[in-house]
Amino acid sequence: MNYLHDLIYRLRAGESERRIAQDLKVSRPTVHKYKEWAETRGYLTPAQPLPELAELVAALGPGPQPPQMISTAEPYRDTVEQLLAQGVEMTAIWQRLKENHDYQGSYSAVRRLVQRLQPANPEVVVRVESAPGEEMQVDFGAVGPLFDPSSGRLRPAYVFVATLSYSRHQYAELVFDQKIPTWLTLHRRAFESFGGVPKRVVPDNLKAAVVTALVYDPVLGEAYRRRAVHYDFLISPTRPRTPQHRAKWKAGCIMFSATLWPGRNLSM
Repeated sequence: MNYLHDLIYRLRAGESERRIAQDLKVSRPTVHKYKEWAETRGYLTPAQPLPELAELVAALGPGPQPPQMISTAEPYRDTVEQLLAQGVEMTAIWQRLKENHDYQGSYSAVRRLVQRLQPANPEVVVRVESAPGEEMQVDFGAVGPLFDPSSGRLRPAYVFVATLSYSRHQYAELVFDQKIPTWLTLHRRAFESFGGVPKRVVPDNLKAAVVTALVYDPVLGEAYRRRAVHYDFLISPTRPRTPQHRAKWKAGCIMFSATLWPGRNLSM
């Protein structure tokens, strides 16, 4: 339900339906449907406070439960994996299942199983530039053990790097944990260092920022979501296993490692 709360917040902030659909990984008709639903209940009126999650749950009511269906090809998973390892094509796999294992399912079911076992190759990524003040990319990188004066011993240390996507101007700070209070405090210090708050913050999918990294439904940490509302910025989590979405932040970590922390390879 957090995504609906975030959707309403973004609509009130003037975000387009296209951009909201892109960030929340939902279809534009879905965004439009919830926009009309929110308008009829006055949730988009700037003078009214944002609705609490409990109010949204009560207003929506229980949703339909999708039927649970098991693929007809699933019982033959081990056989399909063996045939794929031998280089057998999908059509031939389907034929062998029918002839040798009395398989009665469709070719489409076999194709979907193969696609789950062998994901498609990564898609081509186009470089996207941001306008001044539009975006800031943030994350942690591991720098190895450092001496902690407060405990008097070596502890695993991390560098927080915030990079403004347009100017590549950076804020970096070494810390000894990645807890939520630390994450929020580092954001405040980065904003103070830059002298302002960007319109959008792009964090990687670390636990302090994003509770569950789901491609189609990122569930934002409650404390982080409230901080975004307080500072009036939008959160755009990167999709899991897509390092190209945080290229500017990663480049910043490489520069930090090469210039300020030579001899260390940051874990990113």
